Order: sequence, then structure tokens, then C-alpha cells
Amino acid sequence: MKKYITLIFFVFISSCKIDSEITITKVKGSPEFPNAKIKLNTPILVDNGYQFSFDVNQYELGMQTLKDFDYQLANSAKGQHIHFIVNNGPYSAHYEDTFTKQFEDSSNVILAFLSRSYHESVKNSNAYILTQLGEDEIDLNKEFLFYSRPKGTYSGIDTENLLLDFYLVNTEISNTGNKVRATINNTQFIIDEWVPYNIKGLPKGEIKIKLELIDTFGNLIETPFNPSERTVILE
Repeated sequence: MKKYITLIFFVFISSCKIDSEITITKVKGSPEFPNAKIKLNTPILVDNGYQFSFDVNQYELGMQTLKDFDYQLANSAKGQHIHFIVNNGPYSAHYEDTFTKQFEDSSNVILAFLSRSYHESVKNSNAYILTQLGEDEIDLNKEFLFYSRPKGTYSGIDTENLLLDFYLVNTEISNTGNKVRATINNTQFIIDEWVPYNIKGLPKGEIKIKLELIDTFGNLIETPFNPSERTVILE
């Protein structure tokens, strides 16, 4: 009789297992780099695309970023770099201040900003450039939300903490103004502070993420590249 009761208890506990809750919390402990600057020189048309050359000051590309938090975020062994985003697509990372890019589209809005080695953007008014190349012109004075992280495939310990990071241009978010609505596997978060966030509690497999710039009433702001949607993989 005792063995029978123990078996029933085990089955009951197993059947009541609850999936982890997805949470986001502010990443605290990153160096600020308040004086970091990036400037784009005039792009040069070359045979295989455009050559981009940047002047970077008060920030060292290729260096590992020192941090003051004890958990691990996916980190580039190549160090600090530039995130280069075209038409709000997935960024390419560049560890030198000069490189060549090819474009698939005839019109391209380009955002480039300084990134820590663990892919957190530097958020000051001199740490980014926004420009465009091509035939059609977009009003670059509009409010913009650009997606940055998470990106790609994560494995091992890197699946435990994922960086949620985005870039705002010509807009601010607050508890009384615009906000960012983040939907992560159908779990929704309203973000009113432009800081990096740590995502925890994600299951293995495909993770769907949508970022929306919304007004104070929760309406989607009509601006290019809004919303942003990505799928990342946790192995």
C-alpha cells in the first residue's frame, strides 16, 4: 500500500510541472562611455558596393568591455565594435573603422552605432549616425525604433540570459509619453525607459520577438520600420 501511494504522489507532481515565466530586468553595471563619438566620412562608391569610413573617438574598437554584473551575456571575442543596420534588418558587426558593404535594395536607411563587446549599444547623442543612400528619400526627422538584440542562435550558458536592446532616434520613451511594446513568445511587456534589458526564462527552440514603438495611448506610431520582428534560436 505504501508503494502505491508513493507512485501516485510522483505522478501528480510530474503532471503539475509549470513552465518558466519569461521576465525582463534592467541590465545594470555597464560602463557608460558618455564621451564616445562616431562620425561617418562620405561613403565612397567602389566596384563591389560602398566603402564606409568612420572616425571613432573616446572608444576603442576591438577591446573587451569591462562590466560590473555577474551573469553572462553572449559576448564577442573580437571585442567592441560597430553595429551597422540597413533598413532595420539584422545588423552586421564591424571591428575596424573602415569596411565595404553591398546593398540589395536601391534605397537604404543606415544606422550605425557603437557597441560594447557583449552587443549592448552605447546610448548617447554622439554614439550613432543615421543616414541614407539611394534613389528614394525617407524623412530622417521621423521617430525611429531600430531592433538590435537578441539575434541569431544561442547555445549553452548563453541561453540563460539574452540581451534585449534597441535604438531610438528622434524620440524618447517615458511613463507619460511614447513607449516600446515588446512581445516575446506571446508575453507582452511595456517598456518606458531606454535601457538594455536581460531576458530570462526562455524555453529552448524558436523565440519570436516583436518590438513596437507606440504612443501614450498604446497606438502604433506610423513611421518606417515599425514594428520590428525577429526569430532567434535557443539550442
